[in-house]
Amino acid sequence: MAVRESAWEIQVEDVIAAGLPPAEARDFHLALRSAANAGRQVGMEAEVWRAVVTQRLLRPDHPHALHQLVYYSVYAKWDLAERGPPPYWFPSSAQCKLTNLGRLMEANGPKLLGSSYVDPITSFNVFQNYSVCHPEVYWSIVVKELSVIFRNEAKSILDTSDKFKEGGAWFPGAVLSIAECCLLPSNSPNKTDGNSAILWMNEGSDDSPVSSLSQKELRRQVMYTILISDLIL
Repeated sequence: MAVRESAWEIQVEDVIAAGLPPAEARDFHLALRSAANAGRQVGMEAEVWRAVVTQRLLRPDHPHALHQLVYYSVYAKWDLAERGPPPYWFPSSAQCKLTNLGRLMEANGPKLLGSSYVDPITSFNVFQNYSVCHPEVYWSIVVKELSVIFRNEAKSILDTSDKFKEGGAWFPGAVLSIAECCLLPSNSPNKTDGNSAILWMNEGSDDSPVSSLSQKELRRQVMYTILISDLIL
């Protein structure tokens, strides 16, 4: 598979070699050039890929080699060591608000960040920085959101009094049962017996509905497995 140094360097011949018929390859190449206008400078690779995704240039029925050609050419000069893995998917603002972190940010962002909070995408870096600078506040919210049940409450979220302990001690003095936290319902609206505990889809069944297991069903299956194990042993 040929990889170019940028989307602009991809030629019609490359697209044909990746599996598109000549006529379709020429149309695709023109559309790709248009998307590449989103960022012609080094450092703007993600904007080019965002344009490719937004304009739906690549389709599921396109050859995999074409997907690879475009993706790896767009990100050919991406500094992996400095910037981490290059993004592939760009969720919408509405989609981000439906994630666990998005819901947490929407509920607490305005209170913690004030007018500087916009939405989960725009304010992600600001919110992440706040979580680092104010661990007591942030992790108190997370513990409540995750419905963590402590047998013995922690003395604090982060104890940095011991200067010889790098990074400090998290939740010193806390005692919990991870099984209890995972299996028992709580007062949280997202963790009642009727809420979904596990979601899954079988391989090769993309058109089938998503399967789910409720909190109550999961607990019943765990207890059944323990009972069978005890009988066998």
